Amino acid sequence: MSLKLALEQLGFGPCHHMIEVIENGDAQVPLWNEALAGRADFEAIYAGYGAAVDWPTAAFWQELAAAYPDAKVILSSRSAESWYNSISETILATVWDEASWPPPAVEWFRMVSKVLERSLGGARDRDGIIAAFEAHEAAVKTAIPTERLLVHSAKDGWAPLCAFLDVPVPDEPYPRTNTKEEFFEHMKKADDL
Repeated sequence: MSLKLALEQLGFGPCHHMIEVIENGDAQVPLWNEALAGRADFEAIYAGYGAAVDWPTAAFWQELAAAYPDAKVILSSRSAESWYNSISETILATVWDEASWPPPAVEWFRMVSKVLERSLGGARDRDGIIAAFEAHEAAVKTAIPTERLLVHSAKDGWAPLCAFLDVPVPDEPYPRTNTKEEFFEHMKKADDL
């Protein structure tokens, strides 16, 4: 969410994020289900957006890199441990608890579950999920030419991001958001899909 807000502040918005899939589920979920079935229509998915971050986009990074060969790629990075700790207490705990899926949102949860399976290679245990994270980072770094790739952490702030995107550094602090509490507030919206 921090990178979404940063890109929008720099003029690359609106920026597609899972929150858009939650808020526009009737339109977005069928498009992502088609993508998962091998029939991605990225023009339809990203119509009106200037950038994209987060899942489900990240699950399709290879296809997107090929479809948009001039697009710059930002690999959000952090320690595998801290990433695992975060997702295991938020998205994984929510999506992998099928019994808790609210009936209006079942299709959204099914789609996200498939996105996670695609991203994590089916791993559901800590070591397997961390291995998937590390393999993903290595694959992106290998596949994307260095002039097209920025490995960025929110703690890096504006300077490397702005240099990479060739825009001035804003006077405001780099956005810091995406707490567990914010995640669960967003998930309340998913309950009503």
